[in-house]
Amino acid sequence: MKLGLLLNVIDPRIGGVMIMGDRGTGKSTTIRALADLLPGIQVVAGDPYNSSLDDPDLQSSEVRQRIEHGETLTSEDKQVPMVDLPLGATEDRLCGTIDIEKALSEGVRAFEPGLLAKANRGLLYVDEVNLLDDHLVDVLLDSAASGWNTVEREGVSVRHPARFVLIGSGNPEEGELRPQLLDRFGMSVEVRTVREADLRVQVVDQRTAFDTDPETFVQSVQPNQEALQQKVVEAQRRLDQVGIDDDLRLRISEVCGELDVDGLRGDIVTNRSARALAAFEGRTEVSEDDVARVVSCSLRHRLRKDPLEQVDSGDRVVKVFCKVFDRSEDANLSDFELALAS
Repeated sequence: MKLGLLLNVIDPRIGGVMIMGDRGTGKSTTIRALADLLPGIQVVAGDPYNSSLDDPDLQSSEVRQRIEHGETLTSEDKQVPMVDLPLGATEDRLCGTIDIEKALSEGVRAFEPGLLAKANRGLLYVDEVNLLDDHLVDVLLDSAASGWNTVEREGVSVRHPARFVLIGSGNPEEGELRPQLLDRFGMSVEVRTVREADLRVQVVDQRTAFDTDPETFVQSVQPNQEALQQKVVEAQRRLDQVGIDDDLRLRISEVCGELDVDGLRGDIVTNRSARALAAFEGRTEVSEDDVARVVSCSLRHRLRKDPLEQVDSGDRVVKVFCKVFDRSEDANLSDFELALAS
């Protein structure tokens, strides 16, 4: 789960993470903690859409018009936004709607940005995503596919960028996710309750220490946080230099073909995830082990599933990977890879 989140921070084009698991396994806590690791971004000062100063693909129509009119724009540093989408949200709150206050006080039509505007260039987190209303799922699908949010209502026409890392969590016991939305997530991981007594005691002790004195606890882990943040920033800078061998790319596509994965998203996400992992570990060349560590969570949710399973466990991915890469399933797969498979 943590690796999947970090890889998406390094390369947002991976497409987000779907995290399914038991209740009380720290899914929401881990996801919300991710915001502290993110480096700041430069945005156009006063712009509600977090528009970029120099990238037209990340600029709202308002900012583009200001640039065309020769206006000199200023920038400001801002923390990468982390937006929660509550299950009870309305479509107006998600997409944005007409600003009633301005309409009544000034008699003008104005647009009030929604959660998609706030999430641009950041993270959009949906807890219990499998319980999300279908009409909101449709909006998310459209924005995730195009990277833009278009609103046409009450005489207001607005189009703004909505590039966000989509992160969802849920309990499989509470229902399945629509296949169209599931396929939009770049990676899928499953979290299970820790059974080892030592680890459970460690979690309880850390939680108790935080509840007793939050400030002291935060200070005690701050050096680790800063070191990890620096590692993520360096990986983001290194990403464009990371190469992947033609033979590796061919074998990744062969795995996808053997698994009968629909479409080409599986190939693309596996390549991007492996490159992000190599960058995270300080290398500029993707290795076979990098592919082994990301292939299961990149493909398991794209398989044509067994009617008795909600999402494929990953065993099929591991078996086909071992066959294509000529590896022994027991001898060559690390504990981490086997954990992904299970």
